[in-house]
Amino acid sequence: MLDLATELSAWAEEGRDFAVATVVAVSGSAPRGPGAALAVDSEGTAIGSVSGGCVEGAVYELCQQALADGETVLQRFGYSDEDAFAVGLTCGGVIDILVTPVTARSPARAVLSAALSAACKDEPTAVARVVRGPAELLGQALLVRPAGSREQGDSGVGVGSYEGGLGGHPELDRTAAAEARAMLDSGRTGTIELSASGARWGSPRTESGGGSHCSGGLTLLVETRVPPPRMIVFGAIDFAAALVRAGKFLGYHVTVCDARPVFATRTRFPEADDIVVDWPHRYLRRTETDSRTVLCVLTHDAKFDVPLLKTALRMPVAFVGAMGSRRTHADRDRRLREVGLTDGELARLRSPIGLDLGARTPEETALSIAAEIVATRRGGTGVPLTGSGTPIHREAGERGAVAAA
Repeated sequence: MLDLATELSAWAEEGRDFAVATVVAVSGSAPRGPGAALAVDSEGTAIGSVSGGCVEGAVYELCQQALADGETVLQRFGYSDEDAFAVGLTCGGVIDILVTPVTARSPARAVLSAALSAACKDEPTAVARVVRGPAELLGQALLVRPAGSREQGDSGVGVGSYEGGLGGHPELDRTAAAEARAMLDSGRTGTIELSASGARWGSPRTESGGGSHCSGGLTLLVETRVPPPRMIVFGAIDFAAALVRAGKFLGYHVTVCDARPVFATRTRFPEADDIVVDWPHRYLRRTETDSRTVLCVLTHDAKFDVPLLKTALRMPVAFVGAMGSRRTHADRDRRLREVGLTDGELARLRSPIGLDLGARTPEETALSIAAEIVATRRGGTGVPLTGSGTPIHREAGERGAVAAA
């Protein structure tokens, strides 16, 4: 749902009624993962996608039904000989989709509207919704913000602030908020299981508050929205200009850094978010990075590369790649060893940067670099799918160690 934040927030501000269908879980081959959404308003306008076209028609009808009756439903779509062509999910996978009406009568409208508004502002945001459990809790939502948030809410120690609730169970809210906060910290979207035996939450229907209202536990879908990951491109060359465009296409906040002011200009890099004139290693030491940050070193000049890579390879970033020929790489490797880098640190370096696509032009080279970044991020092999036998869509556990953006 949060991937449609801009459009849905506008709908909410206009007072429109709409229904949102959100992918809760997938198994086997499926084109889109948890959090992907399709929304339909009361006039029949549709935005988004839950399956790349496979089951859009059936989901559209579910949204219209949810708007008509105000009921939240969980629907599974799978492949079988009987329903393959009727539904259209011919890829062999199974997807579970939660359809939630967001109307003036919806208990969760205020929470979801607040979450959409926060996501539009690039504020770190997590939304936890009940997707399996008692019918009366289905679709109930909790908005979770990071620790230190200025927003007011009923907060527990270490869970940040939160608002909304999951059916009037304070202990359940605190437990769900803590789990959602952990996922927000890493920028992950997915489901979590809450066992009734692990946290007892009293029924709002009883005076005593004892017992458990949800004896079988609950499944929550936690969607997170965090600021875009960073790509820092060192070296203001023609190849960098093409890589900036590729990085923006992939959703990165792209910075170009070069010590030469005549090359690091807005005219040369109009699509970059930031242009920095500074020595690369000095800038890297003072700028903010995290486990999703991608560093692309295109300078292939030892006086820039060596101090920069010495710093970069000791930082917990997602990807460090450096341009240059194999001869340049061998010389760079020797110089980096001389300044104290270990085998383990050097093993993190992707050099020569990019996949073997036979690239020649700056645009082709940028494509090969972007392809390697995606393969590293998603745990891909980089080999052609034709004849490879490798899964097209990997489960989360099959992916590489790099966190998704």
